[in-house]
Amino acid sequence: MGTTVHAGTVSAVDALTADGQIVQIRPATGGDAAGLESLYRGGSVDSLRMRFFVVPGEATLKAEIDRLCRPPAVTHGSLVAVLDGTIVGVSSWERVESDDDEADFAVFVDEHTRGEGIGTLLLEHLSAWARSIGVTRLIGQTLAGNVAMRRVTRDLDAGAETGNLDEVVDLSLPTTPAESALLAMDTRDRSTERASLRPLLAPRAVAVVGAGRRPGGVGHETLSALREGGFTGDLYAVNPHAAQVAGVEAYPSLADLPGPVDLVVVAVPTDAVAGVVEQASLVGAGGVVVLSSGFGETGPAGRALQADLVRLARKHGIRLVGPNCLGVLNTDPDIALNATFATVTPPRGGLAVASQSGAVGIALLEHAARNGCGVSTFVSLGNKADVSGNDLIAYWYDDPATTAVALYLESFGNPRRFARIVRALARRKPVVAVKSGRSQSGRRAGASHTAAAASPDVSVDALFAQAGVIRVDHLGELIDAARMLTDQPLPGGDRLAIIGNAGGINVLAADAAESGQLTVPALSPRAAAALQACAPGAAGHDNPLDLGAAADTATFAAAVDTVAASGEVDALLLVVAATRANDVPGTLSALSEVLDRHGSLPAAVVVLGESRPPTTLGDRRAPVFDLPERAVIALGHAARYASWRREPLGQRPALTGIEPRAARALVESALQTGEGWQPYDVIAGVLHCYGIGLLHTAVALDADAAVRAARAAGYPVVLKCADPQLVHKSDTGGVRLHLRDDAQVRKAFAPVANAGDPAHGVLVQRMAPGEVELTAGIVHDPLFGSLVMFGLGGVHTDVLADRTFRLVPLTDQDTARMWRGLRTAPLLTGYRGAPPVNTAAVEDLIARIGRLAEDLPEIAELDLNPILAGADGVLAVDAKMRLAHVGDEPDPTLRRLRSPL
Repeated sequence: MGTTVHAGTVSAVDALTADGQIVQIRPATGGDAAGLESLYRGGSVDSLRMRFFVVPGEATLKAEIDRLCRPPAVTHGSLVAVLDGTIVGVSSWERVESDDDEADFAVFVDEHTRGEGIGTLLLEHLSAWARSIGVTRLIGQTLAGNVAMRRVTRDLDAGAETGNLDEVVDLSLPTTPAESALLAMDTRDRSTERASLRPLLAPRAVAVVGAGRRPGGVGHETLSALREGGFTGDLYAVNPHAAQVAGVEAYPSLADLPGPVDLVVVAVPTDAVAGVVEQASLVGAGGVVVLSSGFGETGPAGRALQADLVRLARKHGIRLVGPNCLGVLNTDPDIALNATFATVTPPRGGLAVASQSGAVGIALLEHAARNGCGVSTFVSLGNKADVSGNDLIAYWYDDPATTAVALYLESFGNPRRFARIVRALARRKPVVAVKSGRSQSGRRAGASHTAAAASPDVSVDALFAQAGVIRVDHLGELIDAARMLTDQPLPGGDRLAIIGNAGGINVLAADAAESGQLTVPALSPRAAAALQACAPGAAGHDNPLDLGAAADTATFAAAVDTVAASGEVDALLLVVAATRANDVPGTLSALSEVLDRHGSLPAAVVVLGESRPPTTLGDRRAPVFDLPERAVIALGHAARYASWRREPLGQRPALTGIEPRAARALVESALQTGEGWQPYDVIAGVLHCYGIGLLHTAVALDADAAVRAARAAGYPVVLKCADPQLVHKSDTGGVRLHLRDDAQVRKAFAPVANAGDPAHGVLVQRMAPGEVELTAGIVHDPLFGSLVMFGLGGVHTDVLADRTFRLVPLTDQDTARMWRGLRTAPLLTGYRGAPPVNTAAVEDLIARIGRLAEDLPEIAELDLNPILAGADGVLAVDAKMRLAHVGDEPDPTLRRLRSPL
C-alpha cells in the first residue's frame, strides 16, 4: 500500500515517529470532525495563532474542520496522523483549478507530540499524494516566529523559504524531493527504525509465552536458549500450568508478571497468538517475535489472519517479527539475547544476518559457527508480516557491532525502497545476499526483445549491481564472502599474490583468480631478487610463488613478509599443504605473526592435509579455507566490492530539450483509446519529447503510397512491416533493405505487409549509415519499477544476448557502465582500426531513455532496435512501444511500514 495512488485517493499507511512509535497516516473523513475539533481545541492560543495567524473564532474553526473533512478530489485532500487512536496532526493541500501545478498547503500538529517528526511525516505523504495527480509544488505562508514549522519545511527542502515580508514567511516545497532532501529523509528513517527495533534486538526484559514444561517444544527450547545464553535482562516464562520452566520462574499470564517487558516471544497455537499480542500491549512490550506457524504461509485464510495480527500489533505500537520464524539473536555481551530454537549459537562477531527462511537461517548459523565467522545479530524474518529486510538494513547502518551484512531473500516487499537504503548501507558496510529464483521458469513473457530478455532475476541483478550488493549463488559462497569481508580490510585493487608450498594448488588458484576477475601479476625484478635472497630453494621467484613441499617455517614466513612489503599486490593467498617433511602448526603460527604485521593487506589461507586446521589465523582473523577456489572467489567478491565503493555514486544527468508534460499528454491521450501497442505517430511524438532521435518514417497502406514515400525519402530505402506486435521482422520477411527504385518497392510491398497483419501496412525509411547496430529499451515491473536495457542490436540481439540492465533512476555512472559492461564494448571504441562510436552520444541516449522510463511508467515496453551508432551520433531506426495503465506501486521515497496485506 502507499499514499501515491490515482484518482485523488490514498490508502492508510503506518509510519514511525522519531522515538519509534507507530503512527497511522490516512485521509481525513467525515467521521473525523470530532477528533479534529479536539485537536484544535487542545491547542494553546499561541499554537492556534501560528496556524491561523490570528486566534480563530468558532466559525473559523468549524469552516476549517468542514474543509478538512470533505471527500478527496483532484483539487484538494487532507491527511490525519493518528497515534494511539487519537488524531495528533492534520495536513492538507488545495488548488484552485484541477490542472494547477501548485497547491496551497497547511499543517497543524498537537503541541504535546511536537518534536516526534509527525509534521514532517504528514508533509512527506502530502507531497506524494499531490505529486500523484500532477501538483509539482506546495506553497504556503507561516509567521516568522513559527520556528517549528520553518524547521519542518527546511528539513524537506533547504530552499523552502522564498520570501519574508512583514513577519510572514513564504514557503514553497517541490512535491518531488531533491536528492539532498531524500538523503535527509533516509537519515530520519534510520533513526526511527533503530528506535523502533530496539525492544526486539536489545530488550531489557523478555517473556516467553507458550513455554511448555517438557523439553523439545519450540517455546521450551527458546526459553532454554535464552537462559543458557546468559540473557542479561529479566527473563520470564508464561505457563498457567507450571511454577517453573527450564529453570525459569513461570507465571500464569503476562498480566501476572512482576514488571514490564520489552520483548514477548510467542509459541502458542495459531488461534491464541492474537490474544497474546493484546496482552503484550498491556505490559509495555514494544516487540513481539511470533514463532507460531499457521498464518500467511497456509493460503488466503492464513494471510487474512496474519493481516489482522499485524493491524493489532500496529494499533498498540508493537513491532512484530514473523510469524513462522526461528527467532532473533544478539551476541552483544551486554545483552546476550538468544531468542531462537536453533541448536547452534555462533561466536560473537561483526556479521549481521537476516534470513526469510528458518531452515536457511539454521544453515547459516551452523556454517558461521563451524567456520569461526562471528555474528552480531541474527533475525529470522519468517513471513515478513511486519519487520522486513528494509527495516533491518536501516537498523544495521549505525550499529557499531555490525561490520558486514548477510541476507537470504525470497521476495521483496518494496524493492525500490530497498535499493535506496541498501545502497547507503553498502557505502559503509559490505552486504552479501543470496536471492532465490534464478531459474528461467519464471521468465517474463513479452512481445519485445527487452521484455523477453528481462526475466525477474534480471531485475534483481540490476538492483544489486546498482546498490553495490554482493550477490552469491549459494549459502557456502555467502559464508565464504562474509568471512573475508567481516574482519579483513578491503583490497586496494585486484592484484593477488599466491604463495604456497604446493605448485599444483597454486596453478588452480591462479586459474580461479583469472575467472574471478583478479589478476596474478608478475613481480618486479626488485621483488624477485628479494625472494631469491630469502627463499633460494623456491621453484622460481615470481607470482605464483612455489616454495616447494619441504619449505621450512622461516622460509615461508620470510617469503610472505617480502611480498607483502613489496607494495606490488593488493591481497594475499597463502597455501599450506601438510607433508611429513614440514611443520604445519609452526608454519601457521609464523604466518599469523607476518599477517598481523601487514594488517592493512587482506589475506586468505588454504590449509590442506590437516584434519583439524584453525578457522582463522592471527589477531586479524584471516580466514582459513579448505580449497583454493573458495578462497579466491571470496577474495574476488571483496575486490569487486571495494572497486564499487571507490567509484563515485554518480548523479542525475542534466538533460536539455526534454518536454515531460507534452509527452505525458500524448501518453494519456493514447491510453484513453485503450492500452496496447502504439502506432508510429505516438511513438515518434513521445520519443521526440525526450530528444531521442528516430529515423523519419512514413506509414504506407498500399503500394502506391509506399512508392510516394520512398521518392520523398530518397532512394535507397527500406520497407518494414508496420504491425507493432511483430518482433523478429527480419526472420519473417517483414524487412526489405536497399530498395533502389519504384519497381523494387512495389514488388516488396505485399510480402512485407503480409509478414504481419497487412491492415497496418508498411513503414518506409531511407537507408541510414552507422558503424555499429545497438539496441535499447524499457520494460516496466510493478514492484521494481522500470528497467532500462542496452546492448548489441540488429540481428545479433538474440544470438549474442550481449546486453546490460539498470533500474531507474539512472545516474551518469550507470549510463557509462551500461555500454562499458558489454562483452562487445570494444566495437564501440574502434575495434581493429574501425572508427570509434560517439560514446558520449550513446550515454546521452541511455540517460534520455532512463528519464523517459522514470517520468512515464505507463510505458510498459519500449524497443529501439536497431540503433545506428557512429562517429556523428546515434539514431534509432525502428521502435515499438506498448502502453498500460499503472496501478498502486511502491514509492521508493516514502517512509512507511509494510502493508499488513
